[in-house]
Amino acid sequence: MVKQVDLAIEPAFIADDEEIKRRACQHLACDPAHTSVRIVHRSVDARKTPVYRVRVQVISDEEDWEEEPLLSARYQEVSHAAQVVIVGAGPAGYFAALECLVHGRKPIILERGKDVQTRRRDLRQIQQQGLVNPDSNYCFGEGGAGTYSDGKLYTRSKKRGRIRDVLQTLVEHGADPNILIDAHPHIGSNKLPRIIANIRATIEHYGGEVKFKSRVTGIDILDHKVTGVQVEGGEQLRCSELILATGHSARDVFQLLSDLGIRLEAKPFALGVRIEHPQSLIDEIQYNQRPRDPNLPAAAYRLSTEVDGRGVFSFCMCPGGLIVPTATAPGEIVTNGMSLSRRDSPFANAGFVVSVGHENLMPYHRFGALQGLEFQKQIEQSLWTMGDGSQKAPAQRLVDFLAMKESSDLPGSSYIPGLFTLPLHLVLPQDLYACLTVGLKEFGRRMRGFISAESLVVAPESRTSSPIRIPRDPKTLMHPEVKGLYPCGEGAGYAGGIMSAALDGQMIVRQLNVNV
Repeated sequence: MVKQVDLAIEPAFIADDEEIKRRACQHLACDPAHTSVRIVHRSVDARKTPVYRVRVQVISDEEDWEEEPLLSARYQEVSHAAQVVIVGAGPAGYFAALECLVHGRKPIILERGKDVQTRRRDLRQIQQQGLVNPDSNYCFGEGGAGTYSDGKLYTRSKKRGRIRDVLQTLVEHGADPNILIDAHPHIGSNKLPRIIANIRATIEHYGGEVKFKSRVTGIDILDHKVTGVQVEGGEQLRCSELILATGHSARDVFQLLSDLGIRLEAKPFALGVRIEHPQSLIDEIQYNQRPRDPNLPAAAYRLSTEVDGRGVFSFCMCPGGLIVPTATAPGEIVTNGMSLSRRDSPFANAGFVVSVGHENLMPYHRFGALQGLEFQKQIEQSLWTMGDGSQKAPAQRLVDFLAMKESSDLPGSSYIPGLFTLPLHLVLPQDLYACLTVGLKEFGRRMRGFISAESLVVAPESRTSSPIRIPRDPKTLMHPEVKGLYPCGEGAGYAGGIMSAALDGQMIVRQLNVNV
């Protein structure tokens, strides 16, 4: 019989399997010489002296662990099966494709960008030369936005499917098995590309197809039913089932749907800045240690409050991370954060954003459901015009940002394209700035030292989520006006990260199979 115990383990012993086994057996009054143990959950508790909270399962040597079956064993050969066209090779699109293999459907994936390895060259172009390829960048290309901007695997979206199945699928394709036990699993942008390529190999091995440099330029609809898609270059694919999993930055797809008269809805979103600190400062605040115990991970935080009825919160916190340029078109500045697997950068960063209010969007009402998209564009393009025409980002010391002073100089930063000083308190929408300053001062009271001369504000953090929702029927998951059109993932407004997007992709295909 499997027994279970929760332990507090000092950082010095977290890698000592024998010590953990000894303590577990001591709690359960069993003989370590005749038992086996395994950790099933692990998290850091930094409320006082930092410790690991570990859940351990114990069995006798006479028993065998019940191993989970390989999820890939469910995949079927689909070379000659009925086709499903999927637009987008991000987590929603790829996990939808894998679910097609389970249900005996052939996925054909159309990805506007390049394969995960070739895509690296375009990222170097953005970082080093400030050149943005509108089809291949940090947001577009195989694996989607999460591949080269971190790979955090945390979600509260538990009703769409089994989170563990998504994690197990990633492990079967090369991810570290520790993601199955960590409270906040993370892969890292240096490890994800290989995993993504392995997923593509699985899809193709079972008969699915992945087509790169295949930007969708049209959707064929007859009598309110999808009949096909048009691809840049003249290719046309016939289909009766189309999954749109394009990601939150595919603005041309939103415009295409609007031009076709397909109903869209404006959706709440948030906008703000990215704030960077020395990681050693965050370690000291969170762990009360400087330097940090080498057996502890780079410290993280999550902060939120409400100001005048509007949410102000941290977003996509990247311990030991980098700020990266994530524009998807020339003539705009967009920032995001990422970490490599070891999270060993000397910097920590996070987005700090404010819910966009009705008053912010009033000048854009003429754009209908696309009003939030136009508001985003205006911020991103106006900040770009204040620079030198490259991907250098506007920045300000946090103390100056709060004091409404222009910074005379800037601290060091992880942002490779470079920074230029700009009085952000004068150029951001004033109501957003006002809410943000109140929220940041509150966060400074909660985390003593958060507001310091070492703290840096970089703008803008504008792509927290899609400002548009593509509606779908809650039962069929199809667009209510177009049969066979399945909005999916972040771009459709139904997910917020790798895990929830993957779960949404799986859920769409399961329902699609029911609808047939």
